[in-house]
Amino acid sequence: MNGHFVISLDYEIHWGVFDKKTVDDYKENLTNVSKVVDRLIEMSDKYNVKLTFSTVGFLFAKDKEDLLKHIPKNQPTYKLKEFNPYPLLEHIGNNEHDDPYHYALSKIKEIRDNRNHEIGTHTFCHYYCHEDGQTVEQFDADINAAKQIAAPLGIDLKSIIFPRNMIDADKAVDQPYLEVCQKHGITSFRGKEKAYIYNIHTTKFYHSWYFFKLLRLLDSYISVTGPNTYKVEQINKNKAVNNLPSSRILRTYTPKLKFLEPLKVRRIKKAMTYAAKHNEMFHLWWHPHNFGAQTDENFNNLEAIFKTYQELNKTYGFKSETMTGLSHIIDSTKA
Repeated sequence: MNGHFVISLDYEIHWGVFDKKTVDDYKENLTNVSKVVDRLIEMSDKYNVKLTFSTVGFLFAKDKEDLLKHIPKNQPTYKLKEFNPYPLLEHIGNNEHDDPYHYALSKIKEIRDNRNHEIGTHTFCHYYCHEDGQTVEQFDADINAAKQIAAPLGIDLKSIIFPRNMIDADKAVDQPYLEVCQKHGITSFRGKEKAYIYNIHTTKFYHSWYFFKLLRLLDSYISVTGPNTYKVEQINKNKAVNNLPSSRILRTYTPKLKFLEPLKVRRIKKAMTYAAKHNEMFHLWWHPHNFGAQTDENFNNLEAIFKTYQELNKTYGFKSETMTGLSHIIDSTKA
């Protein structure tokens, strides 16, 4: 199996940050998401790169009536109420025209009609699997709602990105969530990086220690943890839902760290090259709203990465795949 390049995007607009920021707090980034999606599609098509848009189910709604029609009865009962998005529905606009921060049907149709990319799920309501109070049964109802709201568009959701990466493929406590995914026909998910500074279970009290945050930031610019690439046909043997682990988040352009931008891009390009030479997978991800500010600078970085992909494709047969596309390839090797 040749090496593969996977890009997954957590497509969420305000639903991904509602518990941390209001629309006004983050307005520039959120306002520009639609334009960012257009540019992502244009640039990826130019370089023959496939994208997986892991999309929050709320965004599929035509209007509020449509959204309310799909809401599951068994909603998450988080102990911390600020994580529950459902009370916010009372205050959002009626449709995408009124409220582009909470609906995205026109963009979803654009991605679908392009046919080069995949639309996966980011759960229906940006569901947090590791928060106290919620249950596996509530997650099941959430995924069912995500499948149901996508179905009329002819979209069969086959891949999932767990919000805030709240999944651990090797922990027994998380297996029931993957079993729910399998039940609903989902064949792949994005797991955490294998390096320990990323792969700390969310429930651990030291998960958010600044020490680990600092190491993760440093690792974006210099190789603290190595390339984080994977021979996916080995790590997914005998698994019904394929784990396609993250290799790296493409951090947003930061004016204060402008002098480090070349190192960040170089770090990604070197890991991609390692994956291409060793027939492994490199999985890059970020959120479209990350590109909503300093948009040109972020796209300049992305284009440099795409140019490297083109070179690796020609030299080593390094191939871009959606999450479901690669999952099909992996499953064919299991037989």
